[in-house]
Amino acid sequence: MLPIYSQKAMKMKAENSTSEIVQSSFRDPCGFVFWSGGKLYRQVNKIYKDDYGHLMASGLYPKLVDSGHLIAHREAKLKPAVPEISHKIIQPDLLPFISYPYEWSFSQLKDAALFTLEIQLIALEFGMSLKDCSAYNVQFVDGRPIFIDTLSFEKYREGQPWVAYRQFCQHFLAPLALMSYCDVRLGHFFRNHIDGVPLDLASCLLPMKTRFVFSLLSHIHFHAKSQKHYADKPINSKARKVSRTSLLGIVDSLKGGITRLNWRLPATEWGEYYNDTNYSGAAFEHKKTLINEFLDKAKPGAVWDLGANTGVFSRVAGSRGIPTVAFDIDPVAIEKNYLQVKQKKESNILPLFLDLKNPSPGIGWQNQERMTIFERGPVDAVMALALIHHLAISNNLPLLRIAEFFSKVCRSLIIEFVPKQDSQVQRLLSSRPDIFPGYTKEGFEQAFSQYFKILRTADVRHTERTMYLMKLNAQ
Repeated sequence: MLPIYSQKAMKMKAENSTSEIVQSSFRDPCGFVFWSGGKLYRQVNKIYKDDYGHLMASGLYPKLVDSGHLIAHREAKLKPAVPEISHKIIQPDLLPFISYPYEWSFSQLKDAALFTLEIQLIALEFGMSLKDCSAYNVQFVDGRPIFIDTLSFEKYREGQPWVAYRQFCQHFLAPLALMSYCDVRLGHFFRNHIDGVPLDLASCLLPMKTRFVFSLLSHIHFHAKSQKHYADKPINSKARKVSRTSLLGIVDSLKGGITRLNWRLPATEWGEYYNDTNYSGAAFEHKKTLINEFLDKAKPGAVWDLGANTGVFSRVAGSRGIPTVAFDIDPVAIEKNYLQVKQKKESNILPLFLDLKNPSPGIGWQNQERMTIFERGPVDAVMALALIHHLAISNNLPLLRIAEFFSKVCRSLIIEFVPKQDSQVQRLLSSRPDIFPGYTKEGFEQAFSQYFKILRTADVRHTERTMYLMKLNAQ
């Protein structure tokens, strides 16, 4: 897996003139990623020389890049980070934001799965095959998936089994089946299983009726049983060969099985939030006007909308051409948001899962293979609309701790304060004692002033709510 960092990471490295190998880039013997002179490069090792040559000479690389399937790169004349094993140095394009499968909606993971199979079919046309099918090799840019690991292709050899088959099942088919048949939240298994959901675990959790679905029976249940049977057996050099026709059949079976997996959206509090709000139409539009005014003043190059729900206000930023990551905790809201992105072909909205109480951690070897949400920031501006009362009252988070959190993820902050007299706050307090004497407008301003300078305030018409534009205090 190629851990390409974002444009934000490049800015942080811009003044570093020394070479630095990326800590998470160690699993693939074919190459690794490193920084040099504030730019990101990838060393292609000698062991990958023949495959790289075929990728570039066969026409596969321009085919995938021109069609938007594969991230582009340029060959660079640069001193290798490890010269004795180096074949070439390439400089890949950078991405606006790095996301992970445990942050995706059901349809995002499904689209990434079908996209990976599509790339495998294209590769076979040019005499190559994917040697790994990690979900982490896919990112979402301009509303659609893109493959980011240039070194995942190897020459196709007739009769050789597809070495990435098990990984594809673990990274795509198993989690999708669990999300479809059991609970969509099982997609978060990726946080505990960085190499994908173990097939024996998926087989145990899936209901009996999945044994009557051929694709799941063969690719999960029988596959898991086969893994267990051969786990302690020596490798058989005379194993049954897999013809090209059989390989195409496997891909077609996986594609059909994944296409038929669906998730019927349930009604949730947040998925239906805008159908049950105390905003009038005029207040709603005034809030949008204020956000536009605040964005005019902040002039962010990128925005994170925390608690974005289905992305109504994320689109205020996105419609201005600002790349906007729309985070929410509700899988229904995230799914609806992504489906709207697809339907309207929106290019500046990226819906993702984020639990602010337990945000995405660093995971993998030495907790360095996947970045925390903090390592992917700070972003130019965060929007936190109708969020503060849920953090402070529903989750007992002190206002000062909340302010500290925002100070770590953004430079500018557009935030809405919802007072106790608001009907939504009263609903939260209806089932618990009011133990929040400090939750006042004055207390809010005092806490946030410890980290931010308040540039502007404005009351939202026909409500008790106040919008704030803040800028991080100079460090």
